Amino acid sequence: MPNDLQTSTVPARPRMSGAGRVLVVVYGTLAIAAIGRSVFQIIDRFEEAPIAFTLSAVAAVVYAVATVALAARWDVLAWITIGFELVGVLVVGTLSVVAPQVLGLQDVNPFGRDATVWSVYGAGYLGIPLVLPILGLLWLRRNARAGAAAASTGTPG
Repeated sequence: MPNDLQTSTVPARPRMSGAGRVLVVVYGTLAIAAIGRSVFQIIDRFEEAPIAFTLSAVAAVVYAVATVALAARWDVLAWITIGFELVGVLVVGTLSVVAPQVLGLQDVNPFGRDATVWSVYGAGYLGIPLVLPILGLLWLRRNARAGAAAASTGTPG
């Protein structure tokens, strides 16, 4: 008598396992931290550095959208938000180092009162804002290739 629980095919490994879950958790944690920071900065002292604090809010939104996009497997939105994040952290990080006054920052201190999430390439967050989008884009690329390979062989992706 055949066992109904056994199948002849090996089920595909769920996409939200391992590195995918870690990315979602880290993005979610960073989203919460960035939302808290930006809300406090905007409510408490927006007039001190409006550009920097607006950029903190933008970073918070980007992290929140990236979290949802990764968890929901909305690949196109994930590519867009994570790509935007990488550009943002590189541009804001560079400006905060070479011309902090452009952002309304008093100094280059990533832990300073008016620093943004992306100041000094996210040094105030242990560099995670710089490393995370690179890892996210690599993970998306790897999964896109795995999905394409599975589609070409007819196996579940």
